[in-house]
Amino acid sequence: MTYSELPHEPAAFALWRQAQDIRARSFLAGFYYLVAWLLVWLLSNQPSEQWPLGLAGIAYFGLLLLLRLGHRLPAQNAQHLLQRWLSRHWALILLSALGWGLALGWTLYSAAFEGSRVVAMMATIAFSTASVYHLAMRKHLSLLLLPLFYLPGLLVLALDWQAQRGHFIALIVYLSYLVMALSRNRQVYHNHLNLELKLLEQQRDLEELSRTDSLTQLGNRYQFNSLFPVMVANAHRQGEPLSLVLLDIDFFKRINDEHGHACGDACLSAFAERMRQVFRRDSDALLRLGGEEFGVLMPNTPLGQAQHLAESFRQELEDKGFDVQGNTLPLTASLGVGCFAPERDASAEAFFKRVDDALYLAKDAGRNRLALA
Repeated sequence: MTYSELPHEPAAFALWRQAQDIRARSFLAGFYYLVAWLLVWLLSNQPSEQWPLGLAGIAYFGLLLLLRLGHRLPAQNAQHLLQRWLSRHWALILLSALGWGLALGWTLYSAAFEGSRVVAMMATIAFSTASVYHLAMRKHLSLLLLPLFYLPGLLVLALDWQAQRGHFIALIVYLSYLVMALSRNRQVYHNHLNLELKLLEQQRDLEELSRTDSLTQLGNRYQFNSLFPVMVANAHRQGEPLSLVLLDIDFFKRINDEHGHACGDACLSAFAERMRQVFRRDSDALLRLGGEEFGVLMPNTPLGQAQHLAESFRQELEDKGFDVQGNTLPLTASLGVGCFAPERDASAEAFFKRVDDALYLAKDAGRNRLALA
């Protein structure tokens, strides 16, 4: 899975990671429960006489196996979908542990299963140890697995204390070890998860830097190239207007030559700030396309509205100019404005060229003016 496909919110990523890990680590567990029960049943003293119980166990663990195999991860990484999937999968895990705990208790209690008690005990130790090392991500649910595995068997052993106290004490000692190991493994798991979250945050910051112009903090040409075709396709599919404003600072080279590049950089930053003040809707995408050329993508905006905002920006820029070192320098811009028209624009590139041609018309006509595409 690529970075762009991962859930980027920390809470959603944590749920996604848990779902991925639990699915991978418990995928075959249902099969081994079924195999272990078959061994316990077939190695009992008289398996043919225990066929009702044997078939009941096969049906129970077989059903849980099928439910596990059919419980696929959600197609979307939405937080509520992941939470629901985890809740259901943990229910299957807990039901498996409960079923095995009852199987252990019956094996220790019934004289007919005396020949398979060692197998039942070994399987219980194996299942509980695996759960401690592979399913430690949820503290209370992971901890609940241990009594489900051991409590029925311990109760049976306690009923026959004189004969079974050695086994009882041994299981209690091992159970205490599992509790300590569970706490340690849970801490290790969450340390790894926190590290992944930090790496994800760093990746997100790098992604943001790669899409942001460092001087103006507007989107850069890379972001425009990624965003523009998608917005054009959405406008075409949904039948909604999409306007594009292209802006070019007039005679910007003169500012650099006469006042220095530091002044030119300050001019670009001030120009970007003016853009934010006029094109301030959350849906507007403000971008620096390169040098002194800027752009504004305005979804769900008809041509007339885009023209009005663009002309307001041009007029305000002409009236206020640019303040530098206590002096006000004249600052104007040429603008091209257009709205996507499927009957005229065969592609996103054609739409951009139409608006770009309008920008050059404004510059050729004397600059400091707006031309419609």
